[in-house]
Amino acid sequence: MENKKSLKESLKNYEAIINEIEDGVGETDLKGNLTFINNAGCRMWGYVREEIIGTNYQSYIDKDGAIFLRKAYNQVYKTGMSGRFIHEIIRKDGTVKIVEDSVSLIRNADGVGIGFRAVQRDVTDREESGKKLAEHRGRLETIFENVKDAIIMVNPELKVIEANKSTESLCGIAGKEITGQIFSDCLNQCNKTCCDVLKQTLEQKITITEYRIECGHQKRDQQLVSVNSSPLIDNQGNFTGAVLVIRDITLLRDLERELRERHRFQNIIGRSKKMQDTYRLLEDLANLETTVLVTGESGTGKELVAKALHYSGQRSFHPFVAVNCSALAESLLESELFGHVRGAFTGAIKDKQGRFEAANGGTIMLDEIGDISPLIQLKLLRVLQEKVFERVGESVPRKVDVRVIACTNKNLKEKVRRGEFREDLYYRLMIVEVALPPLRERMEDLPPLIDHFLHAFNERFQKDIEGVSQEVLNKFMLYSWPGNVRELEHTIEHAFILCRGKVITLEHLPTAIRDSIEADKIKTNGKQYAKKFTGEEKILEALDKTDGNKAKAARLLGINRRTLYRKINKKQTLPST
Repeated sequence: MENKKSLKESLKNYEAIINEIEDGVGETDLKGNLTFINNAGCRMWGYVREEIIGTNYQSYIDKDGAIFLRKAYNQVYKTGMSGRFIHEIIRKDGTVKIVEDSVSLIRNADGVGIGFRAVQRDVTDREESGKKLAEHRGRLETIFENVKDAIIMVNPELKVIEANKSTESLCGIAGKEITGQIFSDCLNQCNKTCCDVLKQTLEQKITITEYRIECGHQKRDQQLVSVNSSPLIDNQGNFTGAVLVIRDITLLRDLERELRERHRFQNIIGRSKKMQDTYRLLEDLANLETTVLVTGESGTGKELVAKALHYSGQRSFHPFVAVNCSALAESLLESELFGHVRGAFTGAIKDKQGRFEAANGGTIMLDEIGDISPLIQLKLLRVLQEKVFERVGESVPRKVDVRVIACTNKNLKEKVRRGEFREDLYYRLMIVEVALPPLRERMEDLPPLIDHFLHAFNERFQKDIEGVSQEVLNKFMLYSWPGNVRELEHTIEHAFILCRGKVITLEHLPTAIRDSIEADKIKTNGKQYAKKFTGEEKILEALDKTDGNKAKAARLLGINRRTLYRKINKKQTLPST
């Protein structure tokens, strides 16, 4: 009696434990008739225990579901192995649930199968979420494969995770074929500048947007692309790589060239014809490895041209190093350019890297190249010809990959004639010349230059100066600007320091400029320039650009409106708009 009582209590405890489980637990005989079900199973099916015990599983599923379950349970019976499968059930109220069954075979004392035990879990929400996620992923994959931009995802080691179809049309590489490969190793028909963009994102975890690259692609002549690179972050906020988006803007670039003039290139500002020609030349030179000689008077912006060539080309993510060759004596300049080893000369207490070595992979700008000595000229010629140099005090040749941009305000051809500059070096530097015009020869660029410096100095000085007076603009247009754009910048900076109002007037200008042209007695060169600048052709050009608006044309010419009216009245050939 005690044993029976103990067994009965154990079974009662066992049943209580089973009823506390959140998953449904049920048992059936071999025909599928339910012999046991716990409380969670009753709630899942929507029946009380008395209603469901003894019923067959086929009562709660549709025809297809019954076929599926019969096969699944038979497999468990034949193999004796537990099985797991997902199917639908129909509750008492007619609603459908998706459940996951973990089924095992019940055996008697002789090891013979006599029924099935199933642990059942409601996975309706999970399955519906999975279905929605799969549908959403399908839509994203469709967009990913059909978008015209090339999209490449890489891991932190630059291995391609995924790439879309447009990668083949833009980069010449099939997206499916490069998965798992190092991206830079897959590019063999272009200059690989986009890899430098990706590396910046991977190393610094930064976003780079709208970076323009001329691909140098062997099969896509002059292809220009806009590149965006962003970090990939997972749901836990971990950095997992980067995504590169490449858009073809070749047609857009060509249309821009045809439809409108540009007012700037990189940080160079100007809308005159001479500057438009300069912009086109710089675009052509940006991705060429040739040496460039930039000439022009002091203050015309030669360093800006050198930087524009570097930062718009394929070396833009590599160093840009500038050296003022006129600021150092010969011995110091040689060490500065090529470096030295310890003990090479008095004061050389340790090895020093030179500027050429520091610029390896990038660009070196040699400013005032016309002032270097014959010895430096000879050493520089070797670097240009052989791409090797030696540190001071060392005889070991060092290879270097550097693009050289030389700048000068001197007439190098005249220096060659006088024997002051090596002829062979001159022709090495003069492969392509970018000749910058002085400001006095492009006075129509004064208004945009003034606007640029106003914006820059308003930010620097925390002011809100709106512009310059008409008298100041007239004075600027009649001044010869011997210091060119640099002098204009310093002039406006001087005016910002003195100006307390919204407009810069004559009293805010430096004395040298304010007194350079008297109000009643204009100097001869100023009168000649004014005549040249406001000649018939210039007036017609200004009116054409402004659609006949005389006020705008006067501002473009740098003269007041009454002066323009007077000139128009004198010229019968001019339009009377």
